[in-house]
Amino acid sequence: MARLTGKVALVTGAAQGIGAAYAMALAKEGAAVCVSDIRLPEATRDAIVAAGGQALAVAADVTSPESVATMVAEAVLRFGSADILVNNAGLFGNLTLKPFDQIASSEWDAVMAVNVRGTFECTRAVVPQMRSQGHGKIINIASGTVFKGSPMMLHYVTSKAAIVGFTRALARELGGEGIRVNCIAPGLVMSDNVRVNPAWAADVVANNVASRAIKREAQPDDLIGTLIYLSAPDSDFLTGQTIVVDGGSVMH
Repeated sequence: MARLTGKVALVTGAAQGIGAAYAMALAKEGAAVCVSDIRLPEATRDAIVAAGGQALAVAADVTSPESVATMVAEAVLRFGSADILVNNAGLFGNLTLKPFDQIASSEWDAVMAVNVRGTFECTRAVVPQMRSQGHGKIINIASGTVFKGSPMMLHYVTSKAAIVGFTRALARELGGEGIRVNCIAPGLVMSDNVRVNPAWAADVVANNVASRAIKREAQPDDLIGTLIYLSAPDSDFLTGQTIVVDGGSVMH
């Protein structure tokens, strides 16, 4: 039996790349999946259904409390519960590397709105349903850059450092209610957006790979084992933790 049979998962930022890979993997393990993105992620939904899974596609703006409340309501109406939330939506792949004093205030605010407040809004929307069930798994997405102090993207690194603190504090608030809150911190993953972004030219990627104990590029599928572990009953005694998945560039 698949490890997530009977569970319902919600994945934000699931139209492509890592988010789509997360959604496909959860469905493969038996979960019914609500996939969402700023635009309707029909391709991800269709791929899950074509592979024999259950999926619902919802257009949702993670910075809008009304929009994410509708997302959760549609998932519960369609599938009957909300057991897993993967807070994957974020701004990264389209950002350019630049000194901190060249980051426009508007760009700073946009990164914080999506990466930090978006995680807050989606979590706040789903927790009432998880409380009513007496269980739930919230999986946030940070970044290995937090532990490196990576330069030239201060807004992104700051936003992902906030997610580590968010995970720890929320885990203590919700632990007594059967809701586990954990975090994955990927290294540089060669998603579609990263591959086409000139900021991640060959030298940057090569230097990143050179810093790893496992010296190869990371692919979205490299994150799946950790995702499924944090979603499944195997991790029921784990909360408040951030697991770095980057081939051993960061060790903490």
